[in-house]
Amino acid sequence: MRTKITVSALAVALALTGCADMSETQKSTATGASIGAVAGGIIGGMTGGGGAGRVAAGAGIGALVGAGSGYLWGRHMENQKRDMQKATKGTGVEVTQTQDNQLKITAPSDISFDAGSAEISPKFASILDSFAQNLNKYPNTTVAIYGFTDNTGSDKINLPLSRERASNVRDYLVGKGVDGSRFYIEGHGSVQPIADNSTEAGRAKNRRVEIYVAEKAAAKPQQSTQSQSSKQAPARKIRR
Repeated sequence: MRTKITVSALAVALALTGCADMSETQKSTATGASIGAVAGGIIGGMTGGGGAGRVAAGAGIGALVGAGSGYLWGRHMENQKRDMQKATKGTGVEVTQTQDNQLKITAPSDISFDAGSAEISPKFASILDSFAQNLNKYPNTTVAIYGFTDNTGSDKINLPLSRERASNVRDYLVGKGVDGSRFYIEGHGSVQPIADNSTEAGRAKNRRVEIYVAEKAAAKPQQSTQSQSSKQAPARKIRR
């Protein structure tokens, strides 16, 4: 029974994102709602009794969470991607669009940092100069910076080093005039390798910085009431 309900939830979720006449914003929101609905339905069906009612409730909650987590990919984001691809052409930096509509910039160590170091290389500084200009041109985006290391050494060394790399990139961009409130940084140490750590070439790829630029989908305005707070809710941190 649970399998049938889960499959039904998936079918409905996929149908939500299949309308050809949806705008990009609607597609983004629907996709988030779909994923949330399926995840919520599965969780609801696996957490005890309640049958279809529990699955439906889980799917409903998941849809609400997913619908609020979409990112916009409009003309500005496409222009940012194009500009950064042009600025980094031939450097080895990768500029891509993620499945959840974030702009991802990946800079491996042969461009960004030497082994065991958080000092930004001259080549990387030149790329960051162009990136800072890009961010200042498009101020309505937020930026998450994640630092990584290879598996050489212990977590006691790698975790602080990876965070320092992310922090130094942020500080460099802020020094070029980018608003510091737009940034979120995090260090992951060696726990998320993208290449084989048993080779020098693989370790070089794993010593990297990943930068994510995103424009949150605007929430629907709420009707003002006397009971509502006048303070604006803080922006949520970007997660991969």
